[in-house]
Amino acid sequence: MARGKFENEFTYKRFVEGGRESEFDKLFDSAAQAVKAQFGKKYPMYINGHEVFANETLAERSPIDGSVIGYFQKGTREQAKLAIRAASDAFAKWKNTDYRERVALFRKVADVFSKNKFTLSAILSYENGKSRYESVGEVDEAIDFMRYYANELEANKGFTRKTKMAESKARVSAGFQGAPSERPETVTIRMEPYGVFGIIAPFNFPVSIGTGMSVGAMITGNTVVFKPSSSDSMTMLTGLKIYEYMKEAGVPDGVFNYVSGPGSQVGEELVVNRNVAGIAFTGSKSVGLGMISKSYELGLHKTFIVEMGGKNPVIVSKNADLGLAVSGVASAAFGFDGQKCSACSRVYVHESIKEQFISNLIDKARSFKIGNPLDKEVYMGPLISGNAYKTYEEAVEKAKATGRVLYGGNKVNTRLNGYYVEPTIVEVRHDDELVHNELFVPILTVEGFKSFEEVLKMANDVEYGLTAGLYSKKKKEINDFMDRIEAGTVYINRQTSATTGAIVGLHTFVGWKGSSINGKGSGSKFYLPQFMREQSLSLTK
Repeated sequence: MARGKFENEFTYKRFVEGGRESEFDKLFDSAAQAVKAQFGKKYPMYINGHEVFANETLAERSPIDGSVIGYFQKGTREQAKLAIRAASDAFAKWKNTDYRERVALFRKVADVFSKNKFTLSAILSYENGKSRYESVGEVDEAIDFMRYYANELEANKGFTRKTKMAESKARVSAGFQGAPSERPETVTIRMEPYGVFGIIAPFNFPVSIGTGMSVGAMITGNTVVFKPSSSDSMTMLTGLKIYEYMKEAGVPDGVFNYVSGPGSQVGEELVVNRNVAGIAFTGSKSVGLGMISKSYELGLHKTFIVEMGGKNPVIVSKNADLGLAVSGVASAAFGFDGQKCSACSRVYVHESIKEQFISNLIDKARSFKIGNPLDKEVYMGPLISGNAYKTYEEAVEKAKATGRVLYGGNKVNTRLNGYYVEPTIVEVRHDDELVHNELFVPILTVEGFKSFEEVLKMANDVEYGLTAGLYSKKKKEINDFMDRIEAGTVYINRQTSATTGAIVGLHTFVGWKGSSINGKGSGSKFYLPQFMREQSLSLTK
């Protein structure tokens, strides 16, 4: 990667455009076989570069078939405290490392990720049930984050600038605001890191989001204690690989520490420990706000960078390209079983085309192959856990009680020991809880509307504001949507997906309302400054 030049990784796109799709599949299949051959191993935590073991282990099982991926340490508060201490000790030297060295280092980390992308993608598919395309795309996004943030730090010269006020020949007997000075004054405005960041990664994007949050913290001079998802929805092996690739590239000991364990122990300690300056978290709104509330109640002055989910609408106008809308909505609603904070979970369709849209959408949903996500033809793999399946079952029963299940709603027998379900389309009233509560399963609500004014109000009538989509050829509807939709990441007439798939450097991925705390997005020019605080240093000679 040339200095200062950013290009998206786009692995699958490059292979398929080059007529090498079969090579892509061979590389993934080979990596998947090699990964499976390593199943069942026992793995340590890493604190200050050293292996650390707890008294108990956690068995991580693949949601595909229940096979044991590996045994990981069940870290406690004590290990979390050790990691925080190691990160605190490493901070002084790391914060004073020239930003250009940090930029060069994380470009090197990106290269290590790129070299190992098929291995990491295969692990990811085993861990959370993504298809090969989703997994490779996620690893690409992690690489993109590192290179993009390196370029941003470099372009902004470490977020440091200098100003100067010249001396004056005028004289005053006493100082006051704006008084002339006979001596020149030089001012350095710089952004300084906070200290130790706790990084709490989600199960659904453990590589891209976990890496993006960690690198955002470290490249700006903070040190990190990284906690992967370690209970119910486990993605501890990808977290370990992130550590190993960082280590291979030369990230110093203590700068990135890997601690697996339940949120009630490791996560809790990161929130309440006074030596943790900040938390970066992606997950549910209840957990995000709970962490913030607990920290403030203890009088702690932590900074929080938190993304907290969505309940994302798509509007299909009577002026829409129906085929485009069906394709985009189906992909956004049912890709990775709807287990994305950006997934489309509500679609509003003009009454004049509603029945035709639903019929076409059902045909599209019926075409999705469900099964082992390691098979290249499969579009929908398993739900992440039994708790996710329980959420799905309960939501289907509620839809039957208060509305109609138009398609799906059943478990699928794949002869694999996992939770496989049909993509599900339901029709309920707008005030139904299924329209307002985030579910994180492949259930899409459908409602009709008469006027564009009415549907904009319906689309905005939730506590979240992450992503939103519109399909319309009418300029006024497009302009009204852009002016009034209450969401941070907005797509109009998008073919690949109505609400998902933000591309680093092209889109910013950001939530409004209950989807975010700071309203600043990842993969954008405004992301890195969140990990720093501003300081003005004035020197008069």
